[in-house]
Amino acid sequence: MLKDVLGSNVITQIGIIVKDIEKTSQAYADFFGIEKPQAFWTDAVEQAQTEYNGNSTPARAQLAFFDMGSLQLELIQPDEHPSTWREFLETHGEGVQHIAFVVEGLKDKVQIMQNGGMPLIQKGEYTGGRYAYMDTVKDLKVIVELLENDK
Repeated sequence: MLKDVLGSNVITQIGIIVKDIEKTSQAYADFFGIEKPQAFWTDAVEQAQTEYNGNSTPARAQLAFFDMGSLQLELIQPDEHPSTWREFLETHGEGVQHIAFVVEGLKDKVQIMQNGGMPLIQKGEYTGGRYAYMDTVKDLKVIVELLENDK
């Protein structure tokens, strides 16, 4: 098992796959007594450069973020294209798909994890940074997402 790979033990985000982002966002907003965030679509493949299992994919998802103090809840409603989000929904149904950590040196962290038997599942760009989903399910029982924000 790899040790101290990320340089951080602070969970930044919990990602939850949902079928109906509007309904689920409203349920969370009501439960916590807060305003429902506006859901939005991830960028198209031309901007996001999304790759799933090593192949380019036009996959997109609607996202809604709840900032809960030091932790963010991310609701994800995937489109129909191949992605880790779609695979999770089809295989497991709705639920917690990943935990995320902010890292520096994403490319190096991905390589170290892959060399340690934790393959890259999906990666892409977002405004202000990039992400990588790593297959850590065997050891950690959940996918780990690495987030690297531009400085």
